Amino acid sequence: MNESHSASYAAAGVDIEAGYKGVQLMREHVARTSIPGVVSGIGGFGGLFAPDLAGMKEPILVSGTDGVGTKIRVAQLLDKHDTIGIDCVAMCVNDIVCCGAKPLFFLDYIAIGKNEPEKVAAMVSGVAEGCVQAGCALIGGETAEHPGVMSPEDYDLAGFSVGVVDREKMTDSSQMKAGDVIIGLASSGLHSNGFSLVRKVFDIEHADLSKPLDELGGKSLGEELLTPTKIYVKPVLAAIRVARVYGVSHITGGGFFENIPRCLPQGLSARIGKSALQIPPIFSLLQERGGIPERDMFNTFNMGTGMVLIVDKEDVVKAAAALDGAGQSARVIGEVVAGDGGVELL
Repeated sequence: MNESHSASYAAAGVDIEAGYKGVQLMREHVARTSIPGVVSGIGGFGGLFAPDLAGMKEPILVSGTDGVGTKIRVAQLLDKHDTIGIDCVAMCVNDIVCCGAKPLFFLDYIAIGKNEPEKVAAMVSGVAEGCVQAGCALIGGETAEHPGVMSPEDYDLAGFSVGVVDREKMTDSSQMKAGDVIIGLASSGLHSNGFSLVRKVFDIEHADLSKPLDELGGKSLGEELLTPTKIYVKPVLAAIRVARVYGVSHITGGGFFENIPRCLPQGLSARIGKSALQIPPIFSLLQERGGIPERDMFNTFNMGTGMVLIVDKEDVVKAAAALDGAGQSARVIGEVVAGDGGVELL
């Protein structure tokens, strides 16, 4: 039994006993993420992981860090906190898989105005689910109570992940050429970027987030906005194993125009056919309600395509089969052409 207690600290607004309770409540969620390599459980001063590097000639560690952003405000308004952790994991692991790395482990950081153990455990349950989807372990984290700095109901969630890839198996854009094919992987919706604009357009502080909307096929706005970010790790790695994938871009903040060029070498551009895209209704509703120009939509949101793979044209069928086998909806949306590194939307 933990006998730690400080009445003085509690009087200042920090309940360390609530922190201990939160750790106990989240243990079952963390246990779901255990994979070979996990050395220690949560509660220590550092998370321990022993990676299996057998067969790798030159292992490279790849790390990524991110947060959920202002999407968190939607979770707060709906008092629903068990999916936002999936977004946190997704924003990190979807980045590191772009170079072909397999995520190994994840750690989260929760800053909260008042530590409510059940709320914290709900957030961690989402983090754990995200780790399960990504095939990595949740090996640690931190919950920090910030009275006087944050309001009691306020919180923020961030994290980071570390993965590994053999250098010779990293995606290599130097091999890319005109004629290579661009495959788009379907998103689950808005994912976790652009929410400052989303919140403004829909005035979510005053909107009825639970009302079903015909424009969303009967889904409520709150349900749509809280849909977790798709985690692409397993489908992307499956495609990389069987096909020559020269570049991968995670379509987050900055949309098509900022993210696709990040995997293009000098002298090449991406040509995207808008007619090939499947754009979910939320984007049309957002554009209409906000009077947002089309270019701004493609420069802010994923527009229904959360990840892009650039594949040798001879390997498109193999890549598509691997993606489908991993349960990922995907389609050819364009090609690589000679150019200045930009994105052409036709």
